[in-house]
Amino acid sequence: MAQGPQDNTARQTKLVALVIAGTMILWMAGQQIGAELGLPLKYTLLLDLAALAGFIWALVVTYQIWRKRRT
Repeated sequence: MAQGPQDNTARQTKLVALVIAGTMILWMAGQQIGAELGLPLKYTLLLDLAALAGFIWALVVTYQIWRKRRT
């Protein structure tokens, strides 16, 4: 079965939504666990940078979807 451009866009949109939600949940859980265990701040920084990377990726893909729908 051939997939059209709308199927691909819908799949990308769902993936972006899952990445945003998953990143936020993992980031909040990591912050809470890190605070309870008393982990050093360097591990918190690593978690923050990983979350930032996930959000930047989602922003870039969202921009690509937006550009694709405008044409």
